[in-house]
Amino acid sequence: MEYIRIQSIQDPLFQRMHELMGNVFPPEEVLAADKWKEPLEDEGIHVYAAVLDGEVVGATEYRYYPDMRVAMTDFTIIGRPNSGIGRFLLRKREKDIARLASASGTVAIGMFAEIYNPQQVDYGFGGVAAMNPYVRREVLSHIGYQRLDFAYVHPSWEENGEAVEGLDLCFLPEDETMTALPASLVTTFLERYYTALPNKPAAWHEMIALLKREQSIKLKPI
Repeated sequence: MEYIRIQSIQDPLFQRMHELMGNVFPPEEVLAADKWKEPLEDEGIHVYAAVLDGEVVGATEYRYYPDMRVAMTDFTIIGRPNSGIGRFLLRKREKDIARLASASGTVAIGMFAEIYNPQQVDYGFGGVAAMNPYVRREVLSHIGYQRLDFAYVHPSWEENGEAVEGLDLCFLPEDETMTALPASLVTTFLERYYTALPNKPAAWHEMIALLKREQSIKLKPI
């Protein structure tokens, strides 16, 4: 299996990856293909495909913010069962984030991820068993992700200004004894991460305002 970076919408691997995204994610989680040009060309955004025999069987996107010392996993896709794709992507991403941190002269404190809460909203995810929200949530819990203790919404990637619910903002701390994050770190991260979506819903602004009144946000099990 190969770990290949995608940096252009003209790359044939991009179209295959985007089709895979559309098969496993709900529409509000998928940015339109023509909107990917600038993100793919951004050196700070890392999009990699897991390629097996010329086929895109998985993919992941992530970024690292040296000033905050945190990473963000935008998505992880496993497109085929019983192929070791999840483990392959996890290890490759870990090594690359460690490289990015080292190159910036920083040490990462952890990584954010938005994790579906199937008790709120249940999606079929294209019939791919490994992408079922119940399975993914338990796997991510095993890895060490914890839920940030607040009601989370995010702007729709359909860019229609709608609020997307049914997810938790979670964090994978490097220090397993960590029990909370500074609220200022969470708000700074969210405001920067969602600069790509200027049309934000009122519920998102209300959430940010509430977070700014807090000193810290507890980490809870998922």
